[in-house]
Formats: sequence, C-alpha cells, structure tokens
Amino acid sequence: MNPIEQYEKFGYAVLKGFFDKEEVASLAKHVDRIYEKWFSVNEAEIIASKLVNMHSLTSPEYFFDAPDLRKEFFEIIASVKLTKALEDMFGEGIHFHNTQLFFNPLNRKSKPSWHRDMQYSPIEDSVQCDEQNNMLSLHVRIPLIEEKGIELVTGTHKRWDTNLEREVRFELNGHKNSDSLPNSKLIELSLGDVLIFNAQMIHRGNYELNPKRKAFDLCVGKFHPLASSFLDSRVLPTADETNKIKNNQWYTLAREITVNKLS
Repeated sequence: MNPIEQYEKFGYAVLKGFFDKEEVASLAKHVDRIYEKWFSVNEAEIIASKLVNMHSLTSPEYFFDAPDLRKEFFEIIASVKLTKALEDMFGEGIHFHNTQLFFNPLNRKSKPSWHRDMQYSPIEDSVQCDEQNNMLSLHVRIPLIEEKGIELVTGTHKRWDTNLEREVRFELNGHKNSDSLPNSKLIELSLGDVLIFNAQMIHRGNYELNPKRKAFDLCVGKFHPLASSFLDSRVLPTADETNKIKNNQWYTLAREITVNKLS
C-alpha cells in the first residue's frame, strides 16, 4: 500500500526512513535552541497548565539574537524532499500553517485526551462536521527521539463521531477524554520516519511508553476558510526572507492567504 492509499483508508501514512541522520540532527539543533529559550521563560506556566506542547517555533522572538537562523530554519522545514512528497500525495496548493513541539508533561500523572484539533476553537462542532470532507489540514510529525507517541482512531478523517467517541471527547455521561476508544492505532516511529495524519481525525498523545518525547510537527494544508482564520502572519517568513528561500511555495501561498484575509 503506497502512502496516499494508506492515508485515504486510515487517515495517516508513515514514510519509513524518510530523513537521514544528518537531516534529523540539523532540524533538532534548531528545535532544541528554540525550545530551551521558550522553556526558560515559561517553565512556571508549563507546570501550572500541564502543557505538553509549544507552538509557533518560527516566531520572530526566538531569532532576535540570530536572525540568519530563521531563514535557515524555514529552509529546513520546507525541504524539496518533503514538499515534493506531500505534493505527490495531495497535489498542488499546500501551504505552511504553523509548527508544534510535543513533549512529556512534567507531571507524569497527566492523562492524554482524545480530540480533533479544531474542537478547542470557537467553531461549532456541527460546522466542523459539515466541513470535514472539504478540508485538508495535516500534521507532519518528525520525531527527534524515537517514540510510541501518538494514537489515532483510524477512519475518523472521513466520518464524524460515534456516540461513544463524542461522549469521550466532550466528557459526557461519566466518560473521561482519556478513556480507551475502539479502532485506535498506536504509532511507533523511529528516527528518520515521518508520520502524516489528518488534524481533524480523533487522536491523542501517549506519555506512558516514552521516558522522553521530542516530536516536531509541521502543520500544513490547503486553503479552507475555517483553517485560514487561524493562520498567523507572525509565524511566516517576511517578504525579504521568502524571496531568499529557494523552495518557498509553502510560504508564498501562506502569505497570500494572510494578505487576502486582511483585505
């Protein structure tokens, strides 16, 4: 089964051994520097809010003391190898949206919660349901430490919740959002692997099986009004940076979307 066939059937695809060790190390060097800077400022909030991820790693504040590294980071994220692989799977029109880094909670008693990404937004669940099959919002996970770090409920990229799934997601009728769900798949990733999955399928992190986690996610997709409303121009390269990035189609399209959103 090729990657797009796997994605169409299950909602995810794993590209085994996609990156070599040097490529992973180059990405990890940037991610580690940004994470350490963020952690030093936000440690109290991380503990108080039981955070398991940070977002917007390309924000300018992480590059005030090293502006040249921002362009370099953007180039690594949008490598020709990766942009071509996604275009081969999903066609043209993919744009960059954001980045995230997932790690274990500092309080190991925290339990992971099943969710669809937009359930934390003000958008009504019924609207999300209606638009599910009209959207392409993807997570591209690049583990920087090998992990069994994410569970996906296969097939939920094409359908909305069963009664049980809804009750678990929203903690109804005595259910907890950490309860087990049928048809879930625990994904194991080695260094160099890439996991591509639908952001609106039901999924959750896994903390118990991983002494450490360092999973870098690219959030990419195709234009849709619901998703575009959350695209933040601050995480995009400037016009000058974009012009200096050779493989810049992800960023060019994203910048066009933000300009049209403001006009």
